Amino acid sequence: MEKFAYVMLIEKGKTFDQIDEAMIIEHVDRIRELDDEGRLVLCGPVDGYPGISGMIVFRAESYEEAEAICRLEPFFIKGYATYKLFSLRVSNRENNYLL
Repeated sequence: MEKFAYVMLIEKGKTFDQIDEAMIIEHVDRIRELDDEGRLVLCGPVDGYPGISGMIVFRAESYEEAEAICRLEPFFIKGYATYKLFSLRVSNRENNYLL
């Protein structure tokens, strides 16, 4: 069975510049939850792409589950950001880099 990871690009909304420290802590707490669940692959801020705040790469069983995970992002819930979700076909030694 082909494995996927999911990439959530966090796009800045009109009120993104109003995010305070408490909101950032909520966001980081959500990332910690994903990590504790063994879902987090990597995450971080993105530089050099206007309108994009950051990226979270995580594991989920399906695109629908990945979408549900994205909807729990505090920046999205509070209206500070939107997101785009992409499926990423995992390429690695185990699957001969998709050859």
